[in-house]
Amino acid sequence: MHRYRFAEFIVSPRRRLLVRQGRELPLIPRYFDLLVFLIERRHEAVHRRDIFDRVWNDVIVSDSALSQAIRTLRRTLGDDSREPRFIRTVSRHGYRFVFDGVVEEEDDGAWPSADASAPIPPAAIRSDADMFEPLLERVTRVARSAGEEEERREAAELLHGMGTSEALKRLGTRPGHALARALLRDTRWDSPEASQVAVLGAPAPIAVTRALVALRLRRAARLVARRWAGASAGAGLAGVAAGALGGLVLAAAPESSAPVAVAAVLAVIGGGCGAIGGAGVGAGLATAEAIARSRRTIALVGGAALGGVFVGAGVEWIGRWSLSALFGLDVDVGGALEGLAIGSAAGMGYALATRRSEGGLAAPRGRRRLYAAAVTSALCGLAALALTRAGYPLVGGTVHEIARAAHGSQVTLAPLGRLIGEPGFGPITQAVLALGEGAVFGIGLTFGLMRRPA
Repeated sequence: MHRYRFAEFIVSPRRRLLVRQGRELPLIPRYFDLLVFLIERRHEAVHRRDIFDRVWNDVIVSDSALSQAIRTLRRTLGDDSREPRFIRTVSRHGYRFVFDGVVEEEDDGAWPSADASAPIPPAAIRSDADMFEPLLERVTRVARSAGEEEERREAAELLHGMGTSEALKRLGTRPGHALARALLRDTRWDSPEASQVAVLGAPAPIAVTRALVALRLRRAARLVARRWAGASAGAGLAGVAAGALGGLVLAAAPESSAPVAVAAVLAVIGGGCGAIGGAGVGAGLATAEAIARSRRTIALVGGAALGGVFVGAGVEWIGRWSLSALFGLDVDVGGALEGLAIGSAAGMGYALATRRSEGGLAAPRGRRRLYAAAVTSALCGLAALALTRAGYPLVGGTVHEIARAAHGSQVTLAPLGRLIGEPGFGPITQAVLALGEGAVFGIGLTFGLMRRPA
C-alpha cells in the first residue's frame, strides 16, 4: 500500500495514521477516511454525495456532519478556509484537496523519527486561561442562526483540544452552563482528544439532558422525519401484502364463504394497522437513534417500546369506541401491551443487527441490510407468538373476533384452521398467523426505516 506525503505531513492508510514531522495527529476514523478519500481524488472536485457514499456508507448523517468533519481536518492541518492550502470548498458541489505536490511512496515500514523542534499544530496547543474565556463565552451563548450554531460547535471542539476537564472546571455554573455542557457532551464524539463529559453527578443534570436532546434532535430533525415516514410506509406496504395474501388464501380455503373481494378488505386493514404501528415504533426508533450515542441498545429498545405503547393505546381506545358506538359490539381490541411487546422486540432486533453503526442513523446495504431485517423480523415474530399464546390476539385474531360477534360476516378465519387440519380458528392457526404478522411487520419496518434518501 502507498502512503502520501505532502508539506510536513504523512498519511498512512495502512497504519491509519496522520503524522506531522514524526508526531501523530489524532483523528476519529471517519475523518481519517475522508482525508484519505480527498487525497486519492485530489485531481478533481469531489461531490458531497460521493463523500457520503464513501465515508458514511453505512449510516445516514446530516449535511452539517460533513461540514464539521471538514472544519476539523482544516484545524488539524492548520488550514484556512478563506485562503485554503489543502482543502478548498467548491461551491454547490463539494470539496477538493488542492495541495500541489503530494508524493505517493511505498509504505515499507520505515518511518521518520519525531523532530522535537517541529512546531505543534494549533489543535494540539494547550493554551492558557486567557484563551479559555472567549471560547467559554461563545459556548454559553444561545445561537440565533445556523452560522452561530457552527461557531459554537467549533468553540466546543477547541475547548476539547485545550483540555476537556479544564474547560468543564472553568465553566462551573455560570449562566448558560447547562447548554454548554450539552454541547461539550455532543462534540466529544467528534473530537479525538476529548475526555468524558459526565451528565449524572454534574450540575443541573436534568437541564443538561434536556438541552442535549433538543440539540441532537434539532440537528437531525429532517433525518428523523424521513425515517419515521419510511418506517410507516414500509410497515404499511408489508401489511397490505400480508392482508391481500391472507384474503386470497381465505377465499380459496375449503368451506369458506368469503368472496375474492375480501382480499382487498384485508389488504386495507393490514395496511392501515401496519402503517399506524410502523409510525409509532419507527418514530421511537428514529428519535432514540438520533439522540443516543452511548447506551444505544437501551435507548432503541425504550424508544421503540414507548412509540408502540403510545400508538397501541390510541388504537385500542379508538377501536373499542368505534365498534361500540357504530355497531354495538363489545370486542377486545389489542393495544398498549401489544405495542409494548412488538416495539421492544423491534428495538432489540434493530439494535443487535446495527450495533456497529456509529456516527449517524444506521443504513446498511446489501447483506447487512438483509441481516438486519431478518433479525428484527425474527424477534417481532417471536413477540407476536408469545402474545397470542398468552391470549392477546393481534390483527388477524381481532378481525376473527369481530367477525364472530357480527352476524352474517364473511371474514371469520375458521376456514384457515380447517386448511391446516384444525376444526376451526384454533391455537395452531392463531400461532402461525401471529408469527407471520410479527415477522412481516418487522421486515417492512426495517426496510422502510433503513431506506437511504435519494
